[in-house]
Amino acid sequence: MDYNLITGNIPRTIGNLQSLVHLSFAHNKLSGQILDTIGNLVKLNSLKLDGNNISGRIPASIGRCTQLQILNLAHNSLEGNIPSEIFKISSLSEELDLSHNYLSGGVPVEVGNLIIVNKISISNNRLSGNIPSTLGQCVVLEYLDISQNNLSGKIPQFLTSLSSLQNLNLSFNNFDGEVPRGGIFYNASAVSIEGNDDLCTSIPTEGIPLCSTLADRKGKQNSSALVLRIVTPIVAVVILILSCIATIYWRKRMQANPHLQEFDEHLKKISYEDIVRSTNRFSPENLIGSGSFGVVYKGSLKLQKDQVAIKIFNLNNCGANRSFIAECEALRNVRHRNLVKIITSCSSVDSTGADFKALVFRYMPNGNLEMWLHPEDLEHGERHILTLSQRINIGLDVAFALDYLHNQCASPLIHCDIKSSNILLDLDMVAHVTDFGLARFLLSASNAYKDSSRSLACLKGSIGYIPPEYGMSEEISTKGDVYSFGVLLLQMITGRSPTDEKFSDGASLHEFVRRAFPDNICEVVDPTMLQDDSNAPEVMKNCVIPMVKIGLSCSMTSPKERPDMGQVSAEIFRIKHLASHMDVR
Repeated sequence: MDYNLITGNIPRTIGNLQSLVHLSFAHNKLSGQILDTIGNLVKLNSLKLDGNNISGRIPASIGRCTQLQILNLAHNSLEGNIPSEIFKISSLSEELDLSHNYLSGGVPVEVGNLIIVNKISISNNRLSGNIPSTLGQCVVLEYLDISQNNLSGKIPQFLTSLSSLQNLNLSFNNFDGEVPRGGIFYNASAVSIEGNDDLCTSIPTEGIPLCSTLADRKGKQNSSALVLRIVTPIVAVVILILSCIATIYWRKRMQANPHLQEFDEHLKKISYEDIVRSTNRFSPENLIGSGSFGVVYKGSLKLQKDQVAIKIFNLNNCGANRSFIAECEALRNVRHRNLVKIITSCSSVDSTGADFKALVFRYMPNGNLEMWLHPEDLEHGERHILTLSQRINIGLDVAFALDYLHNQCASPLIHCDIKSSNILLDLDMVAHVTDFGLARFLLSASNAYKDSSRSLACLKGSIGYIPPEYGMSEEISTKGDVYSFGVLLLQMITGRSPTDEKFSDGASLHEFVRRAFPDNICEVVDPTMLQDDSNAPEVMKNCVIPMVKIGLSCSMTSPKERPDMGQVSAEIFRIKHLASHMDVR
């Protein structure tokens, strides 16, 4: 009964179905709690309740289901500790997925009982403590994702001995010490450890400091402690005097520019002169893009070894100043591998004395998705072609980013302008969502937020991607982003822009694809992404059609008919996993 709109609670009487082998209510709208009677289903092989709104604790009685091979409770609102009884179900062989919940506590040592399990995912929870040594007993484990938690300690050496392990995600935790060498750690593409600031390595690795450098840094910090105890009182007196002087000056400056105060405490600013130097005096050769509120230059800063992208706001355009404020406010509160990261900002005056505002980001050498899907007629060089595998990965990256913004931020954030030109691609073709100039936080428990600014009522996205309900009211919601994502996904699969001349007189990309789905889908998909695939019919059936189905469901006219981004990301991840087993390029 997957992928329906079933609501309400799981009835207690379900425990009477004691001969039941498979139970799946995945991707519905179920709520309430999982009752203890679920443990009466002792013959269950598969239990899938992922992608619902189920809350409460995981009942320990599930441990009585001793024939389970699959247990998937991901993408719900479950809380509390993970019952150790679950890890005593030694029959679990295919999957244990508890990701994207609010689970806390440590990982039970009983995890070592899962000696034949292939996949464990407990990511995006609030788990703490160390990785238990007993995990090393899961000798056939192929996939392990414990990212986006509060786990700490050393990365255990036994992970190098798990010969079947193909994918390991430890990112965004609090691990420290040296990264192990050997085993899966020799395959950089199979391991993700970013977001652990205290990790180091004994061999040069991009993005991770050498352990010798980290040790020297800590040693210097310790030797400086004694000096600081002596110097601090003297410096404190001097600072007190200077702060009084600075306060008087700052108050006068704030009267002239009140928005500076809001951001200076969060971002280290650079000067207008720094921007001029880094862009070679705004040289046209450094210009890499333009938009509604300004232009973007490529440049280099003294304190930044890599090139940066500098977004300069045209404050003469209506809404540009507010766009700057919205983008600062949004980006200082979010942290995710698929969101563009702000490096610094500039809020000053230019050489004429006029207000000047700019944001500095990491430069993305592969440009934006729009350039890859719809390249201009270049005079030099060949057209770049995105493979199907790359399109699935990019779609998953964007889905993960939106799931994070909608479901994992303290205050859910609506992007309001998802489109192909706002998806940047780094050197490894990893997608990063950018341009938060129209973003809005949800400040209430409701998933809809009424924009109080009538002056920005029209700025709710870009033509072709704007959800139809935005044209009838001022209410924005997370389902608006879902609609834009659906259009983006259809654009990626078909290679057609939503603003194509064919889509006039009320026609749309959604309608164009829907008419061909599924029997004639070959007529509308981009032929370039399958031209080198010898197994095209199977790939079409198992990868392309499911991706198109997601795009269509996300871009439904009614917001209530659109899925949640948590469900979307889980489904695209499943397609990616299947594509990798089929060796899809």
